[in-house]
Amino acid sequence: MPDPNGFLRYQRQLPKRRPVPVRILDYKEVYPPAGEELIRDQATRCMDCGIPFCHDGCPLGNRIPDWNDLVRTQQWEAAADSLHATNNFPEFTGRLCPAPCEAACVLGIGDDPVTIKQVEVEIANHAFDLGFVKPQPAPVASGKSVAVVGSGPAGLAAAQQLARAGHAVTVYERDDRIGGLLRYGIPDFKIEKHVIDARLAQMSAEGVEFQAGVDVGTDITADDLRERYDAVLLAAGALAGRDAQETPGRQLNGVHLAMEHLVPANRIVAGLQDTTPIDAHGKHVIIIGGGDTGADCLGVAHRQGAASITQLDQYPLPPDLRAGVKDPWPTWPLILRNYAAHEEGGDRVFGVAVQEFVGDENGNLVAVRIADVSVQRVDGVRTVVIAPGTERELRADLVLLAIGFEGTEDQPLLSQFGISRNRRNVLDADQGWQTSAEGVFVAGDMHKGASLIVWAIAEGRAAAAAIHSYLGAAGELPAPVRSDSQPLSV
Repeated sequence: MPDPNGFLRYQRQLPKRRPVPVRILDYKEVYPPAGEELIRDQATRCMDCGIPFCHDGCPLGNRIPDWNDLVRTQQWEAAADSLHATNNFPEFTGRLCPAPCEAACVLGIGDDPVTIKQVEVEIANHAFDLGFVKPQPAPVASGKSVAVVGSGPAGLAAAQQLARAGHAVTVYERDDRIGGLLRYGIPDFKIEKHVIDARLAQMSAEGVEFQAGVDVGTDITADDLRERYDAVLLAAGALAGRDAQETPGRQLNGVHLAMEHLVPANRIVAGLQDTTPIDAHGKHVIIIGGGDTGADCLGVAHRQGAASITQLDQYPLPPDLRAGVKDPWPTWPLILRNYAAHEEGGDRVFGVAVQEFVGDENGNLVAVRIADVSVQRVDGVRTVVIAPGTERELRADLVLLAIGFEGTEDQPLLSQFGISRNRRNVLDADQGWQTSAEGVFVAGDMHKGASLIVWAIAEGRAAAAAIHSYLGAAGELPAPVRSDSQPLSV
């Protein structure tokens, strides 16, 4: 029974982030561990609604009211069990997910929603610190084997589910370390990599085999996979970065895709290289794009010692609160989102678009020419309209394109399996998560397109359930979403 007055007695409160002057000197996570009293009070705000819409906000179907009340009563091990029942990696989602569950919290109709994400990550932290996270190897081997291509959240979730069901699972990753974008695409100030390593250690003890530094399709072919395994899951993400090739001056020295900046920066933090070819130190940096990746570039540029940073967004400045009937609860609201990196400095300019990258006689970037714009939709077609007379230049030595991803990369493995990308440059799947190739399944961003980490884990779990059934194994695994499931929206 929850505390019926909890939301009346306590206001929404998050733990204080590490001070900006301190945290920009390193890459450690911006949030220190939260005190138990704070987390207990925040969990007490949960009303245990008769219809908990937070369940629909999260594709994993997390039992949020259940583990909130267990935290309220200080039953940490039971809370961890309840959380892990639906989420393989709450230590990832509690740090990285933007929390659509909070947008769907019933308390959010007339008050600030429960700090679901913060409670979640503290449960996960307690679970590791107190030794609740233990390997769960299958008691009996099935005799079946599965190859998982890609070691991001979708591939790892599927691998863990299948290994616990008794199947022999091998995860292939082309990078030199396991983790996908979690490893090299997301800075340590959002998730330190020992967090990933702790979960990988559990999975290894459960029988999952990891093969890093293997480019599937080149180092090992589709025929090799078919010969060695009974099923294959493709979970290689959607890493084809959206570019700005049509913008004049794109070829200038100093204009780069965001991942070209983030990956080497993360490798330096990991001690795998000493320098990066794209260093913001002393430079005037322009970041194009206002989402998560842009904020990641912003935080890294601060830590590299940029002279100035300006982040550009085509869309107008969003409101601080939901726009009433045009943006109704419990859908994901269109509001201004401030990331930790925005506290650290830099300027944000909304409602503008780059018209040209300006260079010098040596082919080096010196400025960007921008103009005020409005984004309109006519007959469903998105059009950017330039406001006359608003063009001006911003000084720039480095431009980082953080304008999203265009789908999964075209790669030899796909043609070897006889699979084609669809018009969105991702792979189609039938209701059983199977591609057009027999015994070859797909999950995560490679199927859905670039999306949230909770969707990747949910699809990985659902694809694992489909593969388990395909292999003729006894019983059923949980499948939180269908292959045609979509986020909660108007």
